[in-house]
Amino acid sequence: MDAAKEYEGKSSFFVEVTFAKQDKGGFPMAIIPQQKLFGWEQIEKLSDLERLRLVLENMPDGKLMHHLELERGQGRNDYPVRAVWNSVLAGIVYQHPSIASLIRELSRNGQLRDMCGFTGEAPPQWVYSRFLKKLFCHEKLVNEIFDTLVEQCYAELPGFGRNLAIDGKAIRSHARRKKEGTPDGRRDLDADIGVKSYQGQREDGTTWEKIKYWFGYKLHLIVDADYELPVAFKVTPASHSEVKEAHAIINDLSMNKPRVLQICETLMGDKGYDDGKLIIALWDNHRIKPVIDIRNAWKDGEETRLFKGRDNIVYDYRGTVYCCCPQELKLREMSYGGFERDRQTLKYRCPAKEFGRECKGKDSCPVKGSIRVPLSEERRIFTPLARSSYSWGTLYKKRTAVERVNSRLDVSFGFERHFIKGIKKMHFHCSLAFYVMLAMALGRVREKRPDLLRSLVKTA
Repeated sequence: MDAAKEYEGKSSFFVEVTFAKQDKGGFPMAIIPQQKLFGWEQIEKLSDLERLRLVLENMPDGKLMHHLELERGQGRNDYPVRAVWNSVLAGIVYQHPSIASLIRELSRNGQLRDMCGFTGEAPPQWVYSRFLKKLFCHEKLVNEIFDTLVEQCYAELPGFGRNLAIDGKAIRSHARRKKEGTPDGRRDLDADIGVKSYQGQREDGTTWEKIKYWFGYKLHLIVDADYELPVAFKVTPASHSEVKEAHAIINDLSMNKPRVLQICETLMGDKGYDDGKLIIALWDNHRIKPVIDIRNAWKDGEETRLFKGRDNIVYDYRGTVYCCCPQELKLREMSYGGFERDRQTLKYRCPAKEFGRECKGKDSCPVKGSIRVPLSEERRIFTPLARSSYSWGTLYKKRTAVERVNSRLDVSFGFERHFIKGIKKMHFHCSLAFYVMLAMALGRVREKRPDLLRSLVKTA
C-alpha cells in the first residue's frame, strides 16, 4: 500500500495522507490524515538564540570534539575547542558571511559568547584560522556528523526518505577568475563557468528560452520532499552536468548508504534529469519510481506515434495514450488503469467503457476492453508511474521542496553574500549549513517527544 504526503503550504505541520483503499484503477477511495512532527515554519518563528540552542543541544559532534581536544593537549586553554566549534555553528545560524563578521558579533554580544562557552573576550582571527585547518585535517569525522544526523532523521521522522527530490543549485563565486601565472590569493582556482537553460511556452503557443551563466560552483542536492531536509549532496565546479552527478550520487549511495535507496519509493526531478539511463537505473536497479519531467526529443515534428502492432493506438512524447475512433477518426485519451509490476506494463482502458461515453466506432474498434503498454516500448517515456496519471502530477509538485531548501541556503544561511574560495572550503560551508538545518529539525521534534530526549541522556 503506497503512501502519499502533501505539504500544507502555510501550516506549521505536515499532513501525511495514506491511501487506505484503492479502486480497480488504482485511485484513492479513502484517506487517513495524520499530523506530522515537523514543518520548517516552526524554525522560522524562532529567534537566533533559540535556533542556536537547538543546534548546540542536538549536534552529534562528540567524537569530533574528543579528537580535537586530544590533539590540543595540556596547557593554557583560553579558547576551548568546544567553544570555538560552537561559535562556528553560531556563525551559520546568525548568517555571518565571514569570520571577521562573526568575531565582531561575539565581541558585542555577551549572551552569544556565554552560549558558545567563552568565559572571556572573543577569539582573535588566528584562532579560527588554526581551528579550521584542523577541521580540514579531520574531514572524515566532520562528514560523519552529516551521516549521523540523516540516520537520526530516518529513526525519528515517520516516512522520512520515501519521497526524495533532486536538483542542482548555482553558487556564485565572488572571487576573480583564475588566469595564467602565479596565484595572487584573490582568485578562485577551483571554480569555473556554469550554464543552464530554461525553456517554456507562452499562452499564445510560442516558446521562450532563458540562458543563465555564472562563475562558481554547483551544489547537487537530494532532499526529503516531505520534510524538506537534505539526504545527500555533492559540490562540484559549475560546469559539471547535473545528470552525470546524479548518476555519481546514486552510485555512491548504492555502495556506501544502501538504506537510502532501499527506503526511497519515488525520486522527483525537473527536465535537467531527463535521461533514459537514469530513469532505467532508478527502477531496474533500485525499484525507485522516477518522477522526472520530460523534454520533447522528437525531432521529426510528430505530435503522436503509433504503438508497435497497433492500428489505432497512439501516444505523445509525454506518455499520454490515445485511441482513434475508426468511425469518427477522433483521438480520445484512454483511461489509465495502473501499473502491473509482474508484467512490467501499464494498463489502459477504453474511455467509452470506463466513463460511459458514446462511441460510434466501439463495435468495430480493435480495442474492446483494455491494452497493456510495456515499459520497453520507450523507457524514457513510459515509467512505472504513468506520466499521464493523477499520482504523477501530485508527486511532481513535491519537487519544489528541493527548490525551497536551495532558497533557504541563500536567504537563511548566507550563500548569497559569501566570501568562500576553493571547492574544499565550499563543501565544508555547505556541510555546516546542512548540519545546522538537520539539528534544528531534530531539536524541534525531540522537544515534542520527551521520550526521545530521555533516550539521548541515557546514551550520552
